Amino acid sequence: MPHRITLERNTLRFAAAHFTASSAECEPLHGHNYDVFVEIEGELTSDSWVIDFGLAKRVAREVCEEVDHRFIAAADSTAADLTVSGGEVTITAGDKRYVMPEGDVALLDIDNSTAERLAEWFAGQLARRLESSGVTNLQRIMVGVEEMPGQAGWFTLELSAT
Repeated sequence: MPHRITLERNTLRFAAAHFTASSAECEPLHGHNYDVFVEIEGELTSDSWVIDFGLAKRVAREVCEEVDHRFIAAADSTAADLTVSGGEVTITAGDKRYVMPEGDVALLDIDNSTAERLAEWFAGQLARRLESSGVTNLQRIMVGVEEMPGQAGWFTLELSAT
């Protein structure tokens, strides 16, 4: 049976602007002070831990920093058109058009900037970075992205531990 660690709030936070867009509507541009919850499951290592808390927190904070104080743009959106040119990102959704400096935009490979998709993106980033750090015993990474207290989207990424 796998063991589990959790990382919550306090140091796992980011502030970002976004809007969600669907075929029916595009919500107004707004922002959140997001909290991130991480649960990591796996077999114990020879050191009797799933993963060193220090490594897990460092990697999770790095992912938070990538989107902190940025506009989150869904690069794979089917409801908004996005172009990057001349150092600017232009997003058109319905009758709205936003032009922002490229450095202020976190361009993510997601189809919508919902809490659920942010949790999925975050879990994938954690998995890739931890694996590249040599961590191979993990079985599952669960991430919750909370937009406001009591309102979070979750994603569970199943891994094949080697």
